[in-house]
Amino acid sequence: MKSPVVKRSIVVAGHKTSVSLEEAFWNGMKEISGLRNMTLSELVGEIDGARQQGNLSSAIRLFVLDYFKSRALAAMQPDKVPAQ
Repeated sequence: MKSPVVKRSIVVAGHKTSVSLEEAFWNGMKEISGLRNMTLSELVGEIDGARQQGNLSSAIRLFVLDYFKSRALAAMQPDKVPAQ
């Protein structure tokens, strides 16, 4: 049986490292980096630089989850009528 976790090599801040993530998280990272007009390596470097603790794979999962959760919450907010 094929593992749902995919291990890929990526260059972060000039250093090659391996990151293991489920395909859904890789796809989410690609979408986010595309929307931000940055490379996947640049986005992972940003996440790596901001993490407080834990491993890089966990930090990426939490980042992707937070990103899409924030988008979902924003989409659920009704348009506010400007005060007149």
